Amino acid sequence: MQLDQESSYQALVSRDPRFDGLMYVGVSSTGIYCRLICNSRRPLRRNCTFYPNAAAAEQAGFRPCLRCRPELAPGNALVDSRNRLAVALARRIEDGALNEGSVSALATEMGISDRHLRRVIQDEFGVSPNKLLETQRLLTAKLLLTDTTLPVIDVAFASGFSSLRRFNDAFKSNYRLSPTGFRRNAVSDGSGRFVCELAYRPPLDWDAMLEFLSKRLYDGVEAIRDSSYLRTVSLGGRIGWICVHPSSRRNALTVELAPELGRAIPAVLTRARRLFDLGAEPQRIAQRLGKLAARQPGLRIPGAFDGFEVAVRAVLGQQISVKAASTLAGRFAAAFGEPVVMPFAELRLLMPTAQRVASATPAALTKIGVTSARARTLAYVARAMTANPNLLEPGADVAAALSRIKEIPGIGDWTAQYLAMRAFSWPDAFPATDLGIRKALGTDDERKILARAEAWRPWRGYAAMHLWRTLT
Repeated sequence: MQLDQESSYQALVSRDPRFDGLMYVGVSSTGIYCRLICNSRRPLRRNCTFYPNAAAAEQAGFRPCLRCRPELAPGNALVDSRNRLAVALARRIEDGALNEGSVSALATEMGISDRHLRRVIQDEFGVSPNKLLETQRLLTAKLLLTDTTLPVIDVAFASGFSSLRRFNDAFKSNYRLSPTGFRRNAVSDGSGRFVCELAYRPPLDWDAMLEFLSKRLYDGVEAIRDSSYLRTVSLGGRIGWICVHPSSRRNALTVELAPELGRAIPAVLTRARRLFDLGAEPQRIAQRLGKLAARQPGLRIPGAFDGFEVAVRAVLGQQISVKAASTLAGRFAAAFGEPVVMPFAELRLLMPTAQRVASATPAALTKIGVTSARARTLAYVARAMTANPNLLEPGADVAAALSRIKEIPGIGDWTAQYLAMRAFSWPDAFPATDLGIRKALGTDDERKILARAEAWRPWRGYAAMHLWRTLT
């Protein structure tokens, strides 16, 4: 992706937060690359070169800034790229698709050729898939070395490196320091927990985010306490908890993790970014939505920590109130979740797995209070997710993904659009048949609703959030 170097320099001079994470500046006089909001002394224009991503800056020989910390920068929304396939591929790489699999396997998963995958990544990001992967791993390692006391060998494996030797070699080659030498100031508070920060582009309406989630929690799995979001986590055989709340120091969320989740930290942070929609660009969205977003420009689309749990919640919410669906969600978690003991009294269950629900009897499903038809849909969803764990991963062809979801018996357009908003993180999803949206717009005519929504593209999902807020 080509950048206008002069316009980019003006964004750097003004430290414009709109471009944080969307481009980086490499400074030839220092050999360092920074986020555009960096507080370091402003470099001369002749010393600056701008890059669309951290991997391109590192490929050019620059090292990440220790002050602004590029590893904390917000990411990109799926709609932001000219090449949606490239962003979808980058997300799968971020999720660890190449940690155990190959580029060829990822290409097969995405339904493209190996050669096309490499060309798409190169054209969009200016680097090869392997360089994109290496940069992601190194920035993850940098974050873990800076913010946690995780042993270096655990940092290596948590970051996706296959051995400590490969990790040491890559770190020294790119950053000219050993991992041990880099970690000079890491200290522990004695609790054993890990604390990391995830940046966002302001504003972020945290109270509105918590209000939305509080009405849709799985009782025992999730909780809201003192302006913090709590939940149990089970990833890769590791079980623990997380607590998320706004940082007191910067435009970021602070994520506290149980010590048992040490090697799962990158995966947890990736899911947290999606859950809280940290890749959003509020100013661009508000500009497109106009008066609709004027009261709450920081409203985000709550995403999914796990696609299956949002799918279940969507099915439970079909044609009933949000409150009634939450009651059913609590019963569902109690019936099929695994009991655990956590340091928070509110957390006592792990989220039910698709495998367990897929093997449940119809009687066990209807026992939580759903109809037989709804129980069958839950079973179909669970089986589909068991057969294809990536079914609800955002991809390049959203229309094709929605068509696959709607092939599941009991999944109609409303449910598919809701899943596109939350599980796919698709900002242009729009459940036009939703009763709340119809009430907010004062019409039941779907054609009129869709015609009205055309003005909000490609941010119709955010328009839906604002329309729902007008009813509260």
